Amino acid sequence: MTDKAALDSAITEWAGSLDDVKNLVSERALTGETMLLNMGPHHPSTHGVLRLLLELDGEEIITCLPDIGFLHTGIEKTIESKTYEKGVPCTDRMDYLSPMSNNAVFCMAIEKLADIDVPERAQVIRVICLELSRIASHLVWLGTHAIDLGAMSVFLYCFREREKILDMFEMISGQRMMGSYLRPGGVWRDLTADFLPALEVFLDDFMRRVDDYEKLLTANPLWVDRTQGIGVIEPDVALAWGLSGASLRGSGVNWDIRKAMPYSGYEQYDFNVPLGEHGDVFDRYYCRIRELRESHKILRQAVKRLPSAGGGFRTDNRKFAPPPRAELGQSMEAVIHHFKLWTEGFPAPDQEVYVAIESPRGEIGCYLHGTGGNKPRRVHFKTPSFMHIQAIPEMSRNHMIADLVAIVGSIDCVLGDCDR
Repeated sequence: MTDKAALDSAITEWAGSLDDVKNLVSERALTGETMLLNMGPHHPSTHGVLRLLLELDGEEIITCLPDIGFLHTGIEKTIESKTYEKGVPCTDRMDYLSPMSNNAVFCMAIEKLADIDVPERAQVIRVICLELSRIASHLVWLGTHAIDLGAMSVFLYCFREREKILDMFEMISGQRMMGSYLRPGGVWRDLTADFLPALEVFLDDFMRRVDDYEKLLTANPLWVDRTQGIGVIEPDVALAWGLSGASLRGSGVNWDIRKAMPYSGYEQYDFNVPLGEHGDVFDRYYCRIRELRESHKILRQAVKRLPSAGGGFRTDNRKFAPPPRAELGQSMEAVIHHFKLWTEGFPAPDQEVYVAIESPRGEIGCYLHGTGGNKPRRVHFKTPSFMHIQAIPEMSRNHMIADLVAIVGSIDCVLGDCDR
């Protein structure tokens, strides 16, 4: 086989046909002047099973083509075969670094569809869980992003703090990560006696830890050289590609759903929305560092608000939430509601709703279409990782391979969140 034939064969293996390829890579790739190289799906710096097909001129990236789907689990179709509450554990497995966010948006869509009330105390507990999830997710992002660029110590320190958050999640849900703690109408159970003392200890220490991360990175000349001016995306381009979260705010676009369309009482909390100026890797990094501080501020306020928050930890509507265990031995009606909820579930109207919240990665939305019965007709999630991965070619053009590692890390993608 000639060199030209071998090249044509290699190209068509991943693209399907040469006609398809001509629209994706430059003419130089078809003549062999540039090189086609796979990065991933087993490369550690792709943060999951992401495959990037690179067209390279030396080490300069001419074209970058993301290839996804290696982690597809069919979560949306699986939820459609289950009753509404039994779909909650499936959502844990999407963005596996922030399962609480997935729980929240799915439960809020159910609550909007079926008109389920959520007590104020449950809303405050949700805010506590969501902000702890944001911190835990950002700590994984910061540690892995830093180690990708050669900063080993930050990785160890970030995971030290994350362990404390996972311990707190285990206190209230029984699981460190996939706890399915948020439920339609509130949360699974009230905060345990050891949760708030552990949270207070964590909050007393956390700001000092964030200062340590910044001392290691923010003014470090090696870090600055690897991040400033790299992967720039202008505000209008970021909006056109559907970016959200810190990836969008790093370009200076002031859009945070907690502020723009408040939910769970976020309008009652005082916090700022960090913005960048240049839209590069450094700005996306610094926005998330400042978000750690803002989440700490929100948690302080939520802890103070908790004692005065009215209501229980879940709705009193027995058509949607099981009765307390204490009632089962005294009330036949409670037994009936308990039995029907766990065998048949509850019905929701034949209508459609969409709910979006601010996850650690950006806007996560849930489209939910009921049937009038106990199972949804259609469930679909709009996830930030899917939107952000499609913008990688725009950010990486004319950069070096080493810069691509920094760019992929800066958008904070999770492939379970992307493929579903």
